[in-house]
Amino acid sequence: MKANAKGIFEEFLGGKGLRMTKQRALILASFLKKEGHMTSEELHETVKAKDPSVGRATVYRMLKLMKEAGLAHEVDFGEGIARYEHKYGHAHHDHLICLRCGRTREVVDEGIEGLQEKLASRYGFSLTSHKMDLYGLCPECRKKQKK
Repeated sequence: MKANAKGIFEEFLGGKGLRMTKQRALILASFLKKEGHMTSEELHETVKAKDPSVGRATVYRMLKLMKEAGLAHEVDFGEGIARYEHKYGHAHHDHLICLRCGRTREVVDEGIEGLQEKLASRYGFSLTSHKMDLYGLCPECRKKQKK
């Protein structure tokens, strides 16, 4: 587990009058170990394999706490399903999302980031965050479409 993330979370919990339980530690470790985007159900299945006593509601509440602590970020790629990804220790990125298979690719483009800053500056706007999701067909789905 990333030591800094665990420390940040323990400090966050302490500030709320909560403590780090074994279940919370397991959920946090499982979340931090897996890269990419996961649903609460996927995280629950991972955690349940190690401790069957952990319920869905516990995982869901932990995801909310991890979001509040700045460790997790919630995304929805237009399916109405909340997915979570690491926020702490990960650089900002945007997403390319395939409309056919749902495959998601994380991308970073300094040119686009610069354009967004220029646009905000032009209108006197101070950016604090942004989200950019681009939808289309991935190379594999385009190949299948041509056949």
